[in-house]
Amino acid sequence: MRVEVVRDAYGLRLDEYVEVCGRIDHTAESARDLVLTWARGVSGLVLDVGCGPGQWTHLLTDHGIDVEGLDPVPGFVDHARATYPTARYRIGRAEALGFDDASVGGVLAWYSLIHSDPDEIDPPLAAFARATTPGGGLALGFFTGPRLEAFDHAVTPGYFWPVDLLAARVEAAGFDVTHSGSRHDAGARPHGEILATRRGD
Repeated sequence: MRVEVVRDAYGLRLDEYVEVCGRIDHTAESARDLVLTWARGVSGLVLDVGCGPGQWTHLLTDHGIDVEGLDPVPGFVDHARATYPTARYRIGRAEALGFDDASVGGVLAWYSLIHSDPDEIDPPLAAFARATTPGGGLALGFFTGPRLEAFDHAVTPGYFWPVDLLAARVEAAGFDVTHSGSRHDAGARPHGEILATRRGD
C-alpha cells in the first residue's frame, strides 16, 4: 500500500491511535526486553523507522541509546516532540531514509511495515540494508500467521506474514537473520519478531 495512503489514514485517526497504542506500556514486556537488549548491542545511531507517537524512541533514549525517530505522519512527529522532548524525531519514510550508505548502527522497524503490500516490502528492506553499516542490526516486529494474507486493520489494511517467509525477504535484502520467533497473547493478533545483522560487502 502506498505510503501516502497509510500516512493519510493514520493522520485521520491519530488521536484514537495514540489513546489505544501510543504509550510504551501498551507494548508487551517481552517485546521491550527484546528491543532494549538488541539496541544495547548496536554500535552507532539507531533509527526508529515508523516511530509513530514516539514511545519506542523515548524508551531507548531514556536507556542511553543514540536514537532518532522517523515517521511519515506529521501529526505523529508533532506529538512525539511535544510528549517526549528529550528524544529526536523527524519526518521520514522507510524506503527513503535520508541517510548515507552504511551510516547508521541499526534500524528498528517495530510494526512499521505491516501495511506494506508483499510486492512493496523489498524497497524499504533494501533501504534499511543500504543505511546500515556492515555488522549493524535490524529489529522487526510484525503480525504473523500461517499464510501471507491481508486482514482488516482498524486504520488501513495490514498483512500477516509467516515468520520464515519474511525472514527470507530480510536475508535477500542483505541481512543474516540471527533470531526469529512468534507469540500469541490473549486478545491480540499473533506477534512475529526478527533480528538480523547486516552482511559485509
